[in-house]
Amino acid sequence: MANLTMHSTAAEGIVVIHIDGILDATTREQFSEYLDTAAEDHGPDMVLDLGGVSFMDSRALGLIVHHWQRSIEAGGHFALISVQYPNSKVMWVTGLSQRLPLYDTLEEALAAFATS
Repeated sequence: MANLTMHSTAAEGIVVIHIDGILDATTREQFSEYLDTAAEDHGPDMVLDLGGVSFMDSRALGLIVHHWQRSIEAGGHFALISVQYPNSKVMWVTGLSQRLPLYDTLEEALAAFATS
């Protein structure tokens, strides 16, 4: 089984989910359940820290897009931070890197939230 660990922190009242490991078919259910629980417990505002992701497939990207859309539809803010191109190429291959809210740091994401 692929290795995936996740933990959450809060920054300015927004849940920040730190993801370490592989996001693929073998970890999809674990990833999905964690995101669902975080949204239920903390509301629609969410930041995903992908700095520790060593690989991401299209299924995982689909889950991210689903939660991004769900967050926006609920009036929340959503961002991805610390995305590493070599480990998340699927975002660029699909063109979603141009649409998803990508930021280098948590501070940049929070500043963007404050202005929207």
